[in-house]
Amino acid sequence: MTEELIDQSPPPDPDPIQSPNLVIHPRRVPFEHGLLPIQKLVFTDPIQTLAPIKQKLAASATNNRVGSAAISDALSISNDHARLVLETLGSVLHCETDPLVLAKPEEVDSVGADLRDLLLFLFIQSYKKLLPRTHKDSASVADVWPSTSAFDGYLSALSPIQLVRSNSRRFMPSPADEEAHQLSYLQKHIANIVALLAEPGEGEGDESLVLSMGSLEHIGFLVHYGDKGFDVPSLSQASPFFANSDSNMPAVPVPASQVNDWLLKDIASALESISDRISGKENGASNASDQDAAMANSFGALNKVSSNDRGPCIIEGVSKTSLFKQASDLKGRSVKVANCHDSVIYLLAPLRYATVYGCSDSTIVLGAAGKAVRVEHCERVHVIVATKRICIANCRECVFFLGVNQRPLIVGDNHKLQVAPYNTFYSHLEEHITEVGIQPTINKWNESLALGAVDPHDSLSHPTGASDKQSEPASCVDPDQFTTFLIPNWFEGEALGSTKDNPFPLPDAYKAVQQTNLKNLEETRQSLRETSLEENRKRELTTAFHMHFKDWLYGNQIKSTF
Repeated sequence: MTEELIDQSPPPDPDPIQSPNLVIHPRRVPFEHGLLPIQKLVFTDPIQTLAPIKQKLAASATNNRVGSAAISDALSISNDHARLVLETLGSVLHCETDPLVLAKPEEVDSVGADLRDLLLFLFIQSYKKLLPRTHKDSASVADVWPSTSAFDGYLSALSPIQLVRSNSRRFMPSPADEEAHQLSYLQKHIANIVALLAEPGEGEGDESLVLSMGSLEHIGFLVHYGDKGFDVPSLSQASPFFANSDSNMPAVPVPASQVNDWLLKDIASALESISDRISGKENGASNASDQDAAMANSFGALNKVSSNDRGPCIIEGVSKTSLFKQASDLKGRSVKVANCHDSVIYLLAPLRYATVYGCSDSTIVLGAAGKAVRVEHCERVHVIVATKRICIANCRECVFFLGVNQRPLIVGDNHKLQVAPYNTFYSHLEEHITEVGIQPTINKWNESLALGAVDPHDSLSHPTGASDKQSEPASCVDPDQFTTFLIPNWFEGEALGSTKDNPFPLPDAYKAVQQTNLKNLEETRQSLRETSLEENRKRELTTAFHMHFKDWLYGNQIKSTF
């Protein structure tokens, strides 16, 4: 039985923010962290396919929300994939008070998703990502990014990572290029997106379709408005349609065609502005805040931070060094670590989203990512992270030490991946995981879900039948090879937190190895204490230990300044 459409979004401010400088932007999060390589979710003609699916879902909805069982039935996908749809959607929603965002793990299937958010989520599964770009100064990176790998001769002809390789390492598209690409997609499809959320009004045909204020707010899943450093909280505040609405009375729906014209006009204006900005760069104009510029060094990279939360902090091009950033620098932010080589990077902060792209021979420690982490096109990288969810795509010989609340997702062309339980701590870790909503009692590090070896969202062509292949699953690190990763005391001079140990309980086999190592260490310490040595010999022994320890660090590619 179809339920009447019920809006559970917080009531928007009826007074619009009238500013001639308001600019529409795509919400990048759904496009970067919300795409699933499940063939049954990728529709050649989304509007034609989703129209009957909308009716079927609406028929089983309760208070306009649909759970995993209804999603599984309507889309003909497995229960595991239906759960994955809900978890992924929950991680990229624009409304932090939505019941799906607030649901406990055992409640997700029953709480379900708002039908309008789900429809938009399914619609954008047809999105094709922008291809990686070639670095504008390929010669300068050739010494740290070799053009070939030992694995290249063994990869299949279907390998996406091979297809994006040429004579130089490909680099993550610039923020401006990505924004333009996403806006162009929305420009092409916005009429269908509006129609998908619209309801019949008086009259017949598409011209009679109307959009309620609540449904307009749900388009905020894909776009938002901003003006010089701040974001408008809701679309209704940025729109010209609900200026005279009484907060105590339901707002009168507006013709869908008017909403479509408004959005199209603003998208065209935004695209023109981005085009002018890109043209200015290509003509040699410099911009101190341009995040597309190659970072001269790690500290320069970290200073390239926008003044609001619209864009992520980008750390790019760090090579043969160690780098540290803490909560005061990144609190509540999203980060992208791109094209870093032979380095150790510590981002010990409560984060929203994190992306690690195109890195090699490095160790990357992410504090606590409350929404999602994506690791893509990396080689021989160790990633240590506490997060709600993680997606690993097109990586080789990487090891992931995970404290993760949802099943790790493995997609694309991966080779020799390993996973292990979380293996470190720092003094503010428990404070950070509590702040972003991670539950240390739940760790699904060894329950990875491997999907397709071919990503239907990339812009590459693939041979017939390639989409049927599954991604190579990850293996578990042997407990005998498991070690605790010790983070240096970067907080000198600041108040220390309360965390004294790893908050994620270790499985018995790994815990036994850890206890054995600790026992051996204590026995060695006791033996040294009991050894009768002259003071100068003690100093020599201490120096020798320090030298061997530094050699061990260098041997494990953990380079720093002592």
